[in-house]
Amino acid sequence: MKFSMNLNVNMQRALPIYCLLILSWSPSLARADESPESWYAQGRAAVVKAKSLSPINHKAKNVILFLGDGMGISTVTAARILEGQLRGQSGEENTLSFENFPYTALIKTYNTNQQVSDSAGTMSAIVTGIKTKAGVLSVNQRVVRGKHETAKGNHAKTLIELAEQKGLATGIVSTAAITHATPAACYAHSPERDWEDDMKLTPEARQAGFPDIARQLIEFSYGNGLEVVFGGGRRHFFPQFVKDPEHASMFGSRLDKKNLVNEWLAKPNATYVWNTQQFTSMDVTRTDHALALFEPDHMHFEHDRASDPAGEPSLTEMTGKAIDLLKRFQKGYVLIIEAGRIDHAHHGTNAYRALTDTIEFSNAVSLAQKKTSRNDTLIIVTADHSHVFTMGGYPIRGNAILGKVVEHLPLSADQNHLAVDVNNKPYTTLGYQNGPVSRQSAAYGDLSSVDTTDSSYRQESAVQINSESHGGEDVPLYADGPMSHLFHGVIEQHVIFHVMVEALGWNE
Repeated sequence: MKFSMNLNVNMQRALPIYCLLILSWSPSLARADESPESWYAQGRAAVVKAKSLSPINHKAKNVILFLGDGMGISTVTAARILEGQLRGQSGEENTLSFENFPYTALIKTYNTNQQVSDSAGTMSAIVTGIKTKAGVLSVNQRVVRGKHETAKGNHAKTLIELAEQKGLATGIVSTAAITHATPAACYAHSPERDWEDDMKLTPEARQAGFPDIARQLIEFSYGNGLEVVFGGGRRHFFPQFVKDPEHASMFGSRLDKKNLVNEWLAKPNATYVWNTQQFTSMDVTRTDHALALFEPDHMHFEHDRASDPAGEPSLTEMTGKAIDLLKRFQKGYVLIIEAGRIDHAHHGTNAYRALTDTIEFSNAVSLAQKKTSRNDTLIIVTADHSHVFTMGGYPIRGNAILGKVVEHLPLSADQNHLAVDVNNKPYTTLGYQNGPVSRQSAAYGDLSSVDTTDSSYRQESAVQINSESHGGEDVPLYADGPMSHLFHGVIEQHVIFHVMVEALGWNE
């Protein structure tokens, strides 16, 4: 899991406008529209609205699965507050777009061999309907990780493969490399998630001709093949001697000398783009197979997109283009969209980028709602796993979510008081149970003069390890559209696949 950003450069930049908005919010200002009567009326209105819900029981034409990689409940809560604060509100009363969906569930995320999961095993469960081991892609738990010979006969067919067999159009969109674990689970079958190109294969697997993940994407043979693939990771598709079009010092990674993009372009009405201008100019009415690879590795965090000279689209823009292309196909479509870099920011304990990527993820869901009808399109929003990301202390209402904890002390002359620990040092609302930045380190021993709302501030950790880890608790799921009512209670992760199959009418 990569967390790629230049902390030193970003620390020298001026505070972004939205940090200034947060700092300008005054927590002491009471909301004029709140009263005991308004809270009571709000509660009653929620019950009336819930009573009016009626399930959509007919078959779905389309399914859109949104996956916020690492988007646990604490991430959703903090992103909700940050988005509200960017609008000049206290934040707590805000809701992200998908939080307004009528049906929700909690999802168990363990792998067959791990209590706390990884993205490969969890996404495989979501798209195949069976749980499996950590580190493997859409193969069952009988495989031995890293042993290519054990994959034979143990493939688990994915939702994307089934959709193509049924004559539907399909698409995969990610802000991570398109060969990374989560998107790769949709189309590849591998006993090792890291086999993104043939350079990464073991010598034995390479000698046996085992197909790497990028090659499996291009050689995907179900139905008419994938119609939409948008993301990063283009180095995995080009030979070692081919220079990257944007970064002159970078080259492709492939040892087999295959130019997989040229193989993609051999498809009928196929196109390939790698920058914003080409992406914007793409004519979806004349394109049947669209491949867009915007970076050699992962795409930028949403906060950093403006720093890319060639440019790359936002997750919302990719979502809109993907739907526009896929809705031309009369039988319907299955589209899987990942906000992959929420996870990467959390691994680096950079809450700012994790939360701003979550807000952009919410924007993408909102656009998908506008471009589709809940009468024929099932939209699901969930996560593959959580992170050890915490929100605590006793901050006052409207306290800057990225800031230090300010407590309310009703019996004190200074009623809004900067909270301190047992060593008389302030601390932040947001933090991590483990990660690379220890509160005990000299650099982070005292936050008194540190701007914790800065985009490159990295929250402190209780346990110091090289990269913050995933969390093992349940993650939320939100759904709307046909058969969305089948999501309720606490369910196993692989059940998500079976609800999608049921909604599409493939339950035979």
